[in-house]
Amino acid sequence: MMENREESPANERAPTPTERGLLHIWQSAGPSAQLCPERVLLSRPVLQAALGEHHGLLLIQGGQVYSFGELSWRDLSIPVSAPVLEVSLLGRMVVRVAAGGFHCGALSEQGNVYMWGENTAGQCGLTERGTVTNITVSEPCPVTVVDSDVVPPVVVRVVHLALGREHSLALSAQNELWAWGSGCQLGLVTNSFPVWRPKKVEHLAGRHVIQVACGAYHSLAVVRSLPPPNTQNPSEKRERGQSPHYSVTEREEPFAVDAGHYCPLGVELTEVMTGETSPRRGGPRRRFQPRGRSVGSSPGSAASSCPFSEDGKSYTKQTNLPVGHTHPRTETDGSPKSHSLSGWRSNKNSAFSDEMEINNLLQKLSSHPLEMQHTAGPGDTDSLSSYTSDDSCVSSTPSTDLLTSSYKEDSPIKSQTNNGAAVPYSSSPVGLEDIRLCLEAEKQALQGQKSTSLTNINQKGKAAANRRRSLPGTPTRGRNGSPQRRRPCACRPSLAGQTQAAAPEEAGDGLPSLETEVWSWGRGSEGQLGHGDRLARLQPLCIKSLTDEEVIKVAAGSHHSLALTAHCQVYSWGSNMCGQLGHDNSPVTLPQQAKLSDGLRVWDVSAGQSHSLLLADGDCVQPVLLYCGQQQEPTSVLSERSCQRSPNRADSYTVRPTLLPFCMEMGYINSVCSGGQSCAVLADQNVMGFISAIHELASRERQFDCWLSSIKKLLLTPLRNRESVCPSLGEPCTHLFFSLCESFVRLSVLIGRHSTSLSYFLHDVQSSDVTSIPLVTHTEHFMDIYKEYCSSVGNFQVMGGFRSLHKLSLECLGSQQTMLAQLCVSDQSVSGDVDLVSLFYWPLQQLHQYSRVLLKLAACYDVLTAEYQSLHQGCGQYDSLSLSLLRRKKEAETTFLFWKTHSGKTTEVLRLPQRRVLCESSSRSLTLQNAGRFSNHWFILFNDTLVHTQGAIPSQSLFSTHHVYPLTCLWVKPVTEDSSGLYAIRMTCPEESFTLVASTPQEKNKWLRSLNQAVDQVLGGAGQGSSPGLIAMSRTTSYTFNGDGRFKDAQYTGGWLVGRVHGRGTMKWPDGRTYSGNFKNGQEDGYGECIIPNKLLNKPDSYQGHWRDGKIHGFGKYKYASGEVYEGCFCDGQRHGYGMLSSGKLAKKSSSVFIGQWVHDRKSGYGVYDDMTRGEKYMGLWLDEQRHGSAVVVTQCGAYYEGTFRDNKMCGAGLLVSDDDTALHGEFCDDWTVNGKGVLSLSNGDCLEGLFSGEWTAGLKVVGTYSKPAAEEPENKERNRLLRVGQYVVPAGQRWLCVFDECWSRLGCDAAGRGERTAAWDNIAVTIATARRQSPVLSRSQSKVLECLEFIPQHGEPVTSANYDNIRRYLMKACETPHHPLGWLVETLVTVYRMTYVGVGSNRRLLRQAVQEVLSYLTHFYSIVRFLFPGLPDDGGIIPDPPASPSKSNHNTNIAEQGSVMVLSCSSLLLPQLLPRLYPPLFTMYCLQEEQDEAQYWERILRLNKQPDQSLLSFLGVQEKFWPVWMSILGDKKTDCVQQ
Repeated sequence: MMENREESPANERAPTPTERGLLHIWQSAGPSAQLCPERVLLSRPVLQAALGEHHGLLLIQGGQVYSFGELSWRDLSIPVSAPVLEVSLLGRMVVRVAAGGFHCGALSEQGNVYMWGENTAGQCGLTERGTVTNITVSEPCPVTVVDSDVVPPVVVRVVHLALGREHSLALSAQNELWAWGSGCQLGLVTNSFPVWRPKKVEHLAGRHVIQVACGAYHSLAVVRSLPPPNTQNPSEKRERGQSPHYSVTEREEPFAVDAGHYCPLGVELTEVMTGETSPRRGGPRRRFQPRGRSVGSSPGSAASSCPFSEDGKSYTKQTNLPVGHTHPRTETDGSPKSHSLSGWRSNKNSAFSDEMEINNLLQKLSSHPLEMQHTAGPGDTDSLSSYTSDDSCVSSTPSTDLLTSSYKEDSPIKSQTNNGAAVPYSSSPVGLEDIRLCLEAEKQALQGQKSTSLTNINQKGKAAANRRRSLPGTPTRGRNGSPQRRRPCACRPSLAGQTQAAAPEEAGDGLPSLETEVWSWGRGSEGQLGHGDRLARLQPLCIKSLTDEEVIKVAAGSHHSLALTAHCQVYSWGSNMCGQLGHDNSPVTLPQQAKLSDGLRVWDVSAGQSHSLLLADGDCVQPVLLYCGQQQEPTSVLSERSCQRSPNRADSYTVRPTLLPFCMEMGYINSVCSGGQSCAVLADQNVMGFISAIHELASRERQFDCWLSSIKKLLLTPLRNRESVCPSLGEPCTHLFFSLCESFVRLSVLIGRHSTSLSYFLHDVQSSDVTSIPLVTHTEHFMDIYKEYCSSVGNFQVMGGFRSLHKLSLECLGSQQTMLAQLCVSDQSVSGDVDLVSLFYWPLQQLHQYSRVLLKLAACYDVLTAEYQSLHQGCGQYDSLSLSLLRRKKEAETTFLFWKTHSGKTTEVLRLPQRRVLCESSSRSLTLQNAGRFSNHWFILFNDTLVHTQGAIPSQSLFSTHHVYPLTCLWVKPVTEDSSGLYAIRMTCPEESFTLVASTPQEKNKWLRSLNQAVDQVLGGAGQGSSPGLIAMSRTTSYTFNGDGRFKDAQYTGGWLVGRVHGRGTMKWPDGRTYSGNFKNGQEDGYGECIIPNKLLNKPDSYQGHWRDGKIHGFGKYKYASGEVYEGCFCDGQRHGYGMLSSGKLAKKSSSVFIGQWVHDRKSGYGVYDDMTRGEKYMGLWLDEQRHGSAVVVTQCGAYYEGTFRDNKMCGAGLLVSDDDTALHGEFCDDWTVNGKGVLSLSNGDCLEGLFSGEWTAGLKVVGTYSKPAAEEPENKERNRLLRVGQYVVPAGQRWLCVFDECWSRLGCDAAGRGERTAAWDNIAVTIATARRQSPVLSRSQSKVLECLEFIPQHGEPVTSANYDNIRRYLMKACETPHHPLGWLVETLVTVYRMTYVGVGSNRRLLRQAVQEVLSYLTHFYSIVRFLFPGLPDDGGIIPDPPASPSKSNHNTNIAEQGSVMVLSCSSLLLPQLLPRLYPPLFTMYCLQEEQDEAQYWERILRLNKQPDQSLLSFLGVQEKFWPVWMSILGDKKTDCVQQ
């Protein structure tokens, strides 16, 4: 809290310990005037109090624990005014304490458990300091909760403790329940008691346990409901705001069973050795009592559930027979008679002569059902010996489920007095009559003909509808760690195959969940389990009648139970002999609502031995105390501890909770506590108004929640369930009414969760942070819910739904109309009718209360603190929202009156639920400029559109035509007043523009302000628009074009600029065309993606690339429906410039690739065409889609042709060379066809000259002269010239000019060298910045390169050796990324080079052309570099050194030092960027060129290797004196040199 923050400047006003955590305690005796609560004075505030039967614990600030009362385990009696400190807990930082009947527990901040007190039943566990023989634990000792089901076992962190008389429960941080001690109230699957070590309650495994409470011998738990199934009932979904649950009969089963009836017992018959007793439990046990008192046994000892054991050995035998306990049965003479098997022994034949008799008894049901007579005696089930709580008729657990009584009394039969009737009961383990009674109950449950003692049959409908929500958790491990196997139950559908969904955390948003259930187990002799009977439950079972009641807390007295709902209602059940239930309803075995006075809202409960204490909101902010129980202090309770399991009926008690008058003197109570016959409260003084403010917030929120709940119950639920709601309201209003109900339910759920959270906050107000309240942490969520609710109410009001709803409510509610009128806070008419409009708008007033209370809280802090800032910000947000929603309310009322006044068929087309009227010109305050004299124009401004009607008569709501202009696409601009004197407003729309003329300047300003506000609001602004002007000239919205043009009927979503599409957006046409990209001034411009459907091929064309002025322009990639792909340049929608077209795939007949120049969508200029099907590659000139001009053709078989083409054929002089060097030079008339003079040169040098005709591959006809050159004949130069390769090829300098033109274009130049250098660098900077911003995937290295390139180097200065390196490094970086124009140029040159000289183009005769092409690349490339850096010299020029710098000549091997200058060549600058990427095809062609010489070389090497050494030495010219000499020594050759 704020007062405890040392850093807060408000520390000067920090409260003293006497102002916070004040404890008041008194003995329960009703609102007697003699009662005087005792105030406990401690040095520090009390954080929590816990009360046991005759003792109590106090947790104070700092984690210290104090004890008081009758501490029997220490033989001490400590007055409450002087509690003693638990020294052994010092330094443990305790955060929670708990008090059981006669033992204590503490929980540390780390989740460790400490127990001390009486341990006769193992309720303190097997501590580290003690053994199983300890009956008391005098000092707090740790009890470790270990989850052994996981490997390795882990220690469980505990967050909550609850203690009973003989058992203890712990709630883990994983919301699992652990138990130890003795008795069926543990809920464990075991037959061995006491349970010394904490064990998990398997029946709740997989469920989210929220809170637990322990009575004397029973336990309660609040459990999160299971998530709803997928199948939904629409009516229930609307009612609950969520999916309803499956019915019982949804799965295949032999018969349907009412889920409201449950078999309470499923026990297994156990044979017990009665002749032997446990060494520890054999005789009466004694308890240490103060002042020397002792009692033979603890309360309920006769019903303690533990099998007889000797030396740790259990004498039980499983026969799998359900057994009941001994029920008193009234015979015809009216005397009660007990049927028991007192002589049960280990021999099974001692009870039954034949075991088959028992089996037969189980197999058939008695034909005479017995009604179980429940007398008033509470002891009829406390002596229950063995039972199970699984809701099945046949036991679903193995023998470990057995419980057998071992606590024997001295007398086998005792009697208890209840209402004057003596009721005998037996402590014998089993009885035959019990079996019969259980079987009769099963039969009645199966037949479903009458109500049994299992539950109230009136609850069956509700229970059946919610059965699926209350499935137990799936047991994970049994006693020995093995998975438990459950047999299917005969009276309910099998759960096999159903998956238990884990409950979500606190609804995922930090607010407490209200979807809860209450589970109970243990003894039920007083009906304290709430299942409609007085039977016990071995395992947890859901209380069906509390499902959907939104229980947030349970409290357990000795023999009664309390449940508190989120709507401040209290349900109670169990023993009511002292009036502790707060009502006199029956049966007490089912939860009944306590009778509270009007205006009281309970938000905390506690239960003692025979009383209940309630904390409620009254008429003022300060809480009040309500008491239920005996009126005078009993005389026997304080003198000695009662051995009875239930108290005697009090002589005087209250029927309903009564007010304790002294509570107003205690201050602001934040929690209540009860135990035994004592009551305690914790209170705070109102320090600086903080406490009153936080209590006021919580109180008003609880009051608001109760109001919402009442409205839903009295009005919404009956109306929604009424069949005539749709005919009465009409189809549109019915949907709006259901939407209103759903938003109302969502608001109600939020308020319920919020009020619950505030109640939790008040319980722990001392250690909580005020900024953690949901109003501050969940502001957005609150605002969204309120906005949605206000919109739902307004929509329903606008459509006139409240008028029909009022009539329907009068028919439906009837007498409840008066109750509804009491809930209506607005002024009522004389007739007393309920104003439904005001009723549904009333929740908006709560926003003002939020703002006011947050302002109060903020005033308690210094303005510089974080708390003040957070609270003040929340205050402003809620205040602003309140004003905004009140404006919406007024708009809805105005709109409803507008439609009511202008009703008619013609105006109904404009009436929509979300539409609000803002302004209209029915008084001719606004008209169209240049309108006709007799024309009528009516303008209506809605919150979403501007409607212009022509030929309108506003008073009659008639018009001939109307135009609707969406405000999202409406631009408003005031026209400057000129000499004409018109007060005009210019309106711009996507397809038209018009001018409105106002009658006066005031009307102009009014309309201008309204238009600006409406446009600003619809665009998501604050909607103020106070100053006339330009509102959002640039915006993003959607529009559908209606007029003729390129965008006819197209739907556009994206950016706009003053009525034109501008920016990034998406345009969709009805025929399937789609464009997504950039727009400029109403046309596609920039990068975009387009899809164009092709109806003929039933596939779409797609394009990705650049656009300009609505056409494809620039570089892009076009994928045709036919399978062709073009990637290259476009101009005005046509392929123009450099581009590559891939046709088909390799498997198709038309597979080919063309890369080269395009002109107006046709191949023209130099290009390379690779025909993969024919195995030919054409490299030459094109004209109008045909091969025309000089070219080279190479084939896959090695043929080489160069010559001229005309009309797509080889025509004219040409040279054809085969793979074996046979060459033909002649006149060609068609592809590979010769016709005319020619010269044929063979590979051996022979020559044939004459007339040739025919196709090369089919054979040639020759008329000519064959000549064989003589050995000494001179070389024929003319013939060699004709046969020289390269004379008809396209010059290297004329190839790929289109690639360099595209690079110049990217630099902003019209042609090579024509452009401004500054503009070129600007284009480079824009390109790099755009790439960094829009490229979706960039590696870290690429991003770093682009970052470096954003820096423009010095390009206008003279180049010297000092700055030459900077230029060289910049060019290296630029060539690494294709986003830079130079990098794109390098990448494209590599592509065209590889397309030319890889594959079929790897012909050795192309090597010379390839080298020349690389040199031409360098020339063109260097011209671009010199344009960017004009200081560079010509190729071969010199770069002088700066005067003060030494010369550097180690930049490159091609830069030669000449004195003090360097010679620069383009090769040294650019080849390092190009050659590594062009080297593979160059090297391949070089290898092919030198293949013959290489073969000859290796042939000679191999031939030399075969020669003797002397021949090699002679061939190499080595003198003989240096030849080695071989001598044979004993057959081995030894080499030695003869001469030195």
